[in-house]
Amino acid sequence: MPGTQQSRARVARRIATAAAYGGGGLGVLGVGLVGLLLTESKLAVQAIGILDGDPPRADGVYGEAFADRAAAPQPPLVLAFLGDSTAAGLGVLRARETPGALLAAGLASVAERPVRLVNVAFSGGRSADLAGQLEQALACRPDIAVIMIGANDVTRHSPAQLAVRQLGETVAALRAAGCEVVVGTCPDLGTIKPVRPPLRWVARRVSRQLAAAQTIAVVEAGGRTVSLGSLLGPEFAARPEMFAADRYHPSAQGYATAAMAVLPSVCAALGLWPQEEPADGPVPGEAVLPVAVAAAAAADRSGSEVAAVGGADGAAGRWALLRHRLRVGLPGSWAAGEPVGGPSGTVPGSPPEGRPGGLSGSTGPVPGNTSASSHTGAGDD
Repeated sequence: MPGTQQSRARVARRIATAAAYGGGGLGVLGVGLVGLLLTESKLAVQAIGILDGDPPRADGVYGEAFADRAAAPQPPLVLAFLGDSTAAGLGVLRARETPGALLAAGLASVAERPVRLVNVAFSGGRSADLAGQLEQALACRPDIAVIMIGANDVTRHSPAQLAVRQLGETVAALRAAGCEVVVGTCPDLGTIKPVRPPLRWVARRVSRQLAAAQTIAVVEAGGRTVSLGSLLGPEFAARPEMFAADRYHPSAQGYATAAMAVLPSVCAALGLWPQEEPADGPVPGEAVLPVAVAAAAAADRSGSEVAAVGGADGAAGRWALLRHRLRVGLPGSWAAGEPVGGPSGTVPGSPPEGRPGGLSGSTGPVPGNTSASSHTGAGDD
C-alpha cells in the first residue's frame, strides 16, 4: 500500500478511535495549520460566488410507472436523505435534478416499485445537525437512508473526532430502526477552483482524512460508504459544467454523475442489485481489507464502496470489502432532458409517454439548467 494511504489509514483510525471512545483534542489539522486555513479560507470565500434561494423541494412519490403491474401492489419504499446542501440539491433549478429525486427514480426503476423521497437535509448542515435530521427521518420509517455530509465540518473547522462520532451515532440509530444506510463521504475540497494553494493542499488532505475516518465509523456502525472524493475531483476539474454558478456546488450534470455512482450501492443495500457471476479468481478492483486500509484506499478513488464483511475471526466491522461498482445510467427518459414529473406532476418520477423507463448503461449525465444566481458563502455545502 502506498505511503500516503498508510499514513491516511493511521490517521483515520486514530480519529475513529477517538470518536468511539470520546477522546478530545484530536483534529485533522495541526495547530499551526489552523491559522493558515482560516486566513486562506477568507480569500476563498471572497472568490466563490453566492447562490441565492433554497434548493428545490423534491419530496414525493417517484416511479409509479415502473411498478410491476403483474404483481400485487406494494407500498412505496421510503428513501430518506440527510446531510448538507449537496444532499438537498443546492445549485439546480428543478426538483427532478436534485440527487434525491435522481436516486428515487433510479431506485424505483430497479425495484419496479414506487419510492417515496423524504429529504430533511439543508444548506450549511454539519454532522452536529444530523441528530435533528435523524428524528425527522425516523418519523417516516425509512427503508434506506442516504447521508451526504462532511464538507461543512471541514470548512467550519469542526473537531474531526466529534463529527465522526456524530455521523456514526446517526448510522447506528438508523440501523437499529431497521433502515439500511449509504453514506457519501466528504468530497475532496481541494478541487474547488477558487481555492488556491496552499489552502488547496490542506483542504485536500483534511477532506480525504475525514472521508476515511467517516468510512471506518459508518462501516463499524453497520452502514456502507461511497467515496465522493475524487468523483468531484479530476472529472469535475476538467469539466466546468459539472459545477453550478458558484463553482462550488454541483450542477445538474454534476449531481447526476454523483447519483449514478451512489445508485448501485443503494440498490445493493436493499438486496436489489444483480449479483455478479462467481469468478474463479479475485475480482479486479475488489479486496477484503482491514477497515482502516479499505477506508484510506477508497478516499483515493471515486465511487469506491466500502461495506463490512466477517473476517477470518468472524469479527464483523474489522474487515471490509472494497469494491468499485460500475456506474450506471439513470432512467433513460431523464437523459433526453424531458420532464418526468415529480411531486407536482400527475405521475411523479415516471417516464414520458412513449419513452421507455429502466436503466441504460450508456445514459449520460442528466442535462439541465444550472442556477445563474449566487449562494450564501463558502462552506455552505
